[in-house]
Amino acid sequence: MGKKLDVITIGRSSVDLYGAQVGGRLEDMGSFQKYIGGSPTNIACGAARLGLRSAVITKVGDEHMGRFIREQLAREGVDTRGVITDPARLTALVLLGIRDQDQFPLIFYRENCADMALTEADIDPNFIAEARAVVATGTHLSNPKTEAAVLKALHLARDQGAQLALDIDYRPNLWGVAGHGAGESRFVESARVTEKLQSTLPLFDLIVGTEEEFHIAGGSTDTIAALRAVRAVTDATLVCKRGAKGAVAITGAVPGDLDEAESGPGFPIEVFNVLGAGDGFFAGLLKGWLDGESWPRALEYANACGAFAVSRHGCTPAYPSLVELDFFLRRGIIRPDLRNDPELEQLHWSTNRQGRMGGDWRQCRVFAFDHRAQLEEMPGYTPARGGAFKRLCLQAALQVQGGRPGYGILCDSRIGRDALHAASGTGLWIGRPAEWPGSRPLALEPELGPDCGGLQEWARENVVKLLCFCHPEDAPELRAEQEATVRRLFTAARRNGLEFLLEIIPSKSGPVDDRSTATLIRQFYAAGIYPDWWKLEPMTTRAAWQNAIDAIESHDRHTRGIVVLGLDAPEEELAASFEVAAGFPLVRGFAVGRTIFGAVARAWFEEDLSDAEAVAEMARRYGRLCDIWDKARLAAQVAA
Repeated sequence: MGKKLDVITIGRSSVDLYGAQVGGRLEDMGSFQKYIGGSPTNIACGAARLGLRSAVITKVGDEHMGRFIREQLAREGVDTRGVITDPARLTALVLLGIRDQDQFPLIFYRENCADMALTEADIDPNFIAEARAVVATGTHLSNPKTEAAVLKALHLARDQGAQLALDIDYRPNLWGVAGHGAGESRFVESARVTEKLQSTLPLFDLIVGTEEEFHIAGGSTDTIAALRAVRAVTDATLVCKRGAKGAVAITGAVPGDLDEAESGPGFPIEVFNVLGAGDGFFAGLLKGWLDGESWPRALEYANACGAFAVSRHGCTPAYPSLVELDFFLRRGIIRPDLRNDPELEQLHWSTNRQGRMGGDWRQCRVFAFDHRAQLEEMPGYTPARGGAFKRLCLQAALQVQGGRPGYGILCDSRIGRDALHAASGTGLWIGRPAEWPGSRPLALEPELGPDCGGLQEWARENVVKLLCFCHPEDAPELRAEQEATVRRLFTAARRNGLEFLLEIIPSKSGPVDDRSTATLIRQFYAAGIYPDWWKLEPMTTRAAWQNAIDAIESHDRHTRGIVVLGLDAPEEELAASFEVAAGFPLVRGFAVGRTIFGAVARAWFEEDLSDAEAVAEMARRYGRLCDIWDKARLAAQVAA
């Protein structure tokens, strides 16, 4: 019977707080980026990005950071059944910085942390039996209780015929042989550490480390002598990482010169950040090893994944998807600072982004109540009552959603701030408008600031939504001005890790035909703008939809997709437009507003409806549109 998992890693998990400023001391960092970290956690994520079915066994605290690790692992596609919550301990934290290409200061906050409380009782034999391979990392051999847990997992895996691998992962201060301020240190001699490592080396089929890590495992600062000492106690394949020289695999006797061992091609990449590069390397190596590739091919994968890591900020966020890795190996290096390669970075973003829409962004039924000018013009409107009404809209959306994936809202922060913030964490897809209502030429909401720096305050689950009134026959000056504004916001959204939705409605600015929307789409791509989402007006012909989709897919095969807007159309007109649009899989759903809330809002502001009646009526209308869309999609699938 086939195994359910390709690999289980076991050991450290933490939250990495990465200094956002590069080139200064950790003491002087003014802001930090938050990522998941810990060698086995990083490896599991890197392996999942490469298409391996991975899991991690670790412990996290019963608090916000522990929940962040669990949720982020799930978004990365890592099986979290082995992630245990410890109510008595805090999740480990690490503070890191990038000083220059040689100095990467870090501080481990791991005193009595959750992952170091892992015990034998936490190892489930049935879970271990699901894996083709188990990867242990060295830190968890440093403590008797965690060592016992690791050894239990290894012996159980061996009994089930799994392959066993060790990432030596030597951190001297985590073994107690260097002080708290020496987190950056990679090597301190210790006979105790060498003895402990050598007692476990015979268990493994694959052992991976840097030259310094083999020095501690072999008890010698002479690399060949150290490797031979390791070879004396194990028949494992030894993979030695050599920095800029790449890596070698030794399957038999250790040669007198490492250049005589099997190797894979290296990559001349600018060193920006070495932290986490070894974990990315290991993920690539696992892909080749478990797929049965030759060692030179497996090392090529590993070296390439390590190259991505050293060129980018963060650990797990830097690792490539399989699509990205394949592209890189085919195309080669255009520039050595990969993070500044536009084509590669677009592919990295589009194949690794994670949605927060209940885990499913392929269906998108959106209640759009981001309207501002339309509400402000209604009799009885005040800012306070407008905010209260938008909270009712959110109640209606949540009532229809019922905790299920595939539902969303569009909500502004000027009138609807309370509703917008309350929606966070509900599983709804959340779009947030950035344009000044009705502007042409396009203008942005003042809260964003002239450089769109206000986006740094937006929640990461917010999708930046921008409505641009444009037409293929716009004057060149108007087109250039609007594209510059869109590009400025798009660039800022990427910089802040936010998905971007571009809405275009050419029919509001001039006559349209079956090519109008497609022409605009091509123009925006030509301007260097790659929306994650498109929001398009309902088109009545299949030709118009096909032209638009061809324009998108010819530029971006990995777009999230399209949602259809409503334009305050009656329900029967929307049903007809849904019937056409639902025949195209790239159309994920709809984003409709006034058809749902328009009449309700007017009656509520005039106090002809109670709060409960308003919620019930909007939920009824939204639910009906969801049913109409779902039936149209099902009919299209059956017909296909």
